[in-house]
Amino acid sequence: MDNLKIDLSERKCVPCSGNEKPLQSDEIKKLLDKIKNGWQVIDNKKLRNNYPFENFKRGMLFVQDIAALAEQEQHHPDICIHYSNVEVELTTHAIGGLSENDFIMAAKIDNL
Repeated sequence: MDNLKIDLSERKCVPCSGNEKPLQSDEIKKLLDKIKNGWQVIDNKKLRNNYPFENFKRGMLFVQDIAALAEQEQHHPDICIHYSNVEVELTTHAIGGLSENDFIMAAKIDNL
């Protein structure tokens, strides 16, 4: 985990070969401290955050922004829309847990 001093939102997601190991608890804690409030770690395998909006339309615009970002970074979150709330979940499926890419995407989503 080099370059932790660099703002995560300025980093790029790196394609995963599937041979990497998921982050361990201590690594997860260090990276979680680098992103904005609201993100929760679920079973050391997922990051989850909920974004409330004033209405459905505004939530959908946010989802479209996330989709464009995900395509650009080639790291795609799970998204669930509950009328005016958007739930975002990140994990690195190829390794069955969290990678730096998940935290990079979380920081970038927070900046939308």
